[in-house]
Amino acid sequence: MSIWEYANPKRFMLTSGLLLPWVTGAAVLCLVAGLVWGAFFTPDADKFGSTVKIIYLHVPAAMMAISAWMMMLVASLIWLIRRHHVSALSAKAAAPIGLTFTLIGLVTGAIWGQPMWGTWWAWDPRLTSFLILALFYLGYIALWEAVEDPDTAADLTSVLCIVGSVFAFLSRYAVLFWNQGLHQGASLSLDREEHVSDVYSSPLYVCIAGFILLFVTLVLLRTRTEIRARRLSALLSRERLA
Repeated sequence: MSIWEYANPKRFMLTSGLLLPWVTGAAVLCLVAGLVWGAFFTPDADKFGSTVKIIYLHVPAAMMAISAWMMMLVASLIWLIRRHHVSALSAKAAAPIGLTFTLIGLVTGAIWGQPMWGTWWAWDPRLTSFLILALFYLGYIALWEAVEDPDTAADLTSVLCIVGSVFAFLSRYAVLFWNQGLHQGASLSLDREEHVSDVYSSPLYVCIAGFILLFVTLVLLRTRTEIRARRLSALLSRERLA
């Protein structure tokens, strides 16, 4: 069976309906376990005190903000190449979720930055590219709403998604390209000197898994809603023509 069969709206609705309860349950379990573990059962850090515990929101949200745009890029390329409507609708569905993760990352980063750096904001390469990514999310959502024809909107937003991927990439790797800036390196790294201590990384992995599952849950729900809205629009158009 080809994977492209799931681009059929009917097959997607059936499969996603079966998956949703399990993915939702797993997301809730991981989020509750990870956040409670990280917030109440990890010690304060020597240099950062209790503020270190904001990583259980900040790091997964920032990771998913970038990953959501990458998912939108893949879905947009599938639309441009194969013209599968489910892929375009899933990219549209993911945009508000990705924007929410981006805003969580910016706000929690500011909360962390004020006591650590003495400022709520700095024009750091990673922070600046992350802010631009948030603006691309807003532009992507606005473009979908501004264009009436859904196929034309899908074409235009797909092109915008390809352009915005540059800033998603920079948001992830800006620290490697530019040494200046306040933002520290990655919390999770293969380099043991940069990698956060295991006492913090274990619940962090659980939180990351929870955020991934939450993203999948919300994308499935919103894509199903978009498919229903497209069907309703088609039915209304037929009634007007009848």
